[in-house]
Amino acid sequence: MLRSRILSTGMHVPEGLVTNHDLARIMDTSDEWIRQRTGIEQRYWVKGNEATSDLALRASEIAIERAGLQKHQIEMIILATLSPDHEFPGTACFLQKKLGIPGIPALDVRQQCTGFLYSLSIADQFIRNGVYRNILVVGAEVHSKGLEKNDRGRDVTVLFGDGAGAVVLGAVDIRDPKSEPHILSTHLHADGAFAEELWTPAPGTGNSSERVGASELENGLHWPKMNGKTVFMHAVKRMPEALIEGLKANGLTPSDIDLFVFHQANLRINDMIAKQFEIPEEKVFNTIQKFANTTAATIPIGLDEAVRTGKLKKGMLVASAAFGSGFTWASAIYRF
Repeated sequence: MLRSRILSTGMHVPEGLVTNHDLARIMDTSDEWIRQRTGIEQRYWVKGNEATSDLALRASEIAIERAGLQKHQIEMIILATLSPDHEFPGTACFLQKKLGIPGIPALDVRQQCTGFLYSLSIADQFIRNGVYRNILVVGAEVHSKGLEKNDRGRDVTVLFGDGAGAVVLGAVDIRDPKSEPHILSTHLHADGAFAEELWTPAPGTGNSSERVGASELENGLHWPKMNGKTVFMHAVKRMPEALIEGLKANGLTPSDIDLFVFHQANLRINDMIAKQFEIPEEKVFNTIQKFANTTAATIPIGLDEAVRTGKLKKGMLVASAAFGSGFTWASAIYRF
């Protein structure tokens, strides 16, 4: 039975450490306010000309090396990001150029916080159907260059960090689905009725006669906007729904899962989900305190951190769930 498994992980964050106290010097906020509402203590922001594909490159090179592969053995690149290097072409193409592996397909996924799980699902299907054997799946973001760093943008700016995480997905012939490492299932959802609850209005063809004009810039429409209460309300509903769906599809219960690696949007959301499912604290791996919300990169960064700290080991059963802009939400169940 042909299936895919995560062969390796990799991550990279830039050198620019930004604490809550640093943000309090440039906007009306405080370390206490940010910690209480989000759990975030610090984040990393790029300096100078670092782009999303630069962070993705470093995470990808680590993952490829750990997989025991040469770069030319990668047959497809799937990169999830909401912060592309440029409006076009896709950032996966810039990553491909930097990796030096021309000719293979390079795909961008624009599903924001759920982007990595969408990408994992796409890669899994290509491998299950025998099209490719080794696929690089990356989540990478440079949020810091697109945040309104003042009091008007405070509620969004304090949430986000820069970083990249990558996994190499490889084909395996499974004989015992109950014990051998592989992707058991992925489950994807979206509801565009809430697209404008968390979005960046400009630039875009949905505006006036131009993709971005003076009025859009004057009104700050090129900065991200968020209805925080609505996003929180839907996140604490949709992530558990997706998690239940994944567990039921595989005849599992929460107690069967060895480690939960959720999207890192808000520590309060993850704590509420853990409480709802009666998940012991030691089974939930959070990184938001250290890296903040890196959107498409949070889950692959979490996987790599969990491996490096000894929390995630070969053979463990893992559950991931995410919720984000779109609205989109998803889950994945996999044996590592």
